[in-house]
Amino acid sequence: MTLHHELSGPEHASVLLMGGSLGTTLEMWRGQLPLADRLRLVRFDHRGHGGSPEPPGPYEIADLGADVLALMDELELEHASYCGLSIGGMVGMWLAAHTPERIERLVLVCTAAQMPPASAWRERAARVLEAESVAPIAEAVVDRWLTPGFAAAHPLVRAELLTMLGDSPAVGYAACCGAIERMDLRALLPRITAPTLVISGADDLAAPVECQALIAAAIPGARHEIVGPAAHVAAIEQPEAINHLIEDHLA
Repeated sequence: MTLHHELSGPEHASVLLMGGSLGTTLEMWRGQLPLADRLRLVRFDHRGHGGSPEPPGPYEIADLGADVLALMDELELEHASYCGLSIGGMVGMWLAAHTPERIERLVLVCTAAQMPPASAWRERAARVLEAESVAPIAEAVVDRWLTPGFAAAHPLVRAELLTMLGDSPAVGYAACCGAIERMDLRALLPRITAPTLVISGADDLAAPVECQALIAAAIPGARHEIVGPAAHVAAIEQPEAINHLIEDHLA
């Protein structure tokens, strides 16, 4: 299985893999495209998302991680840096813990090593499967992705996110909910050796700052930064601040 992906930036520059949030496509990283002036960006859609295949569930975070390793093999990348937001960050933690030789540097944005209660993810998946669509939950999810002030000032961005989420394949979305439901990466964090930057959105309700503080405290030498105002998709709400932090970490 080959993940849908797009390459940007100089062919021989340092490579940064970019994995997005649950229910998004690689387009969520448009604000990070200025990084392609100096980096080779590999933006991709997780399985069950966007243009990537939608195999039947269940999925585990390990499956999403194996997909990224297969993509790296296809692109003949022995190693690369990795940036992930939300479920993309969960995949990044799995990769860095299980295949340290493949991950040079790690950036974790608005993510968590565990996201209880499990019942909430089961209920969300069941609702999506019953409706055969992510659309019924899109408004509630996007309202937690953006701060109210940003959403009011950027209605087109909010509308694009609603469309992106609403168009997400129901089976793939629900299967990824199941992966998060069963996920507990906390014991793996001390095994991560890649230099790690953890970024929080100051106003994130979906994965509060405390989630990233736990990650940064458990990964040896990790650095923790908070940007604001920003909710869960901080890379969209504060692209310049996020880009500066990423460039500094990868320098």
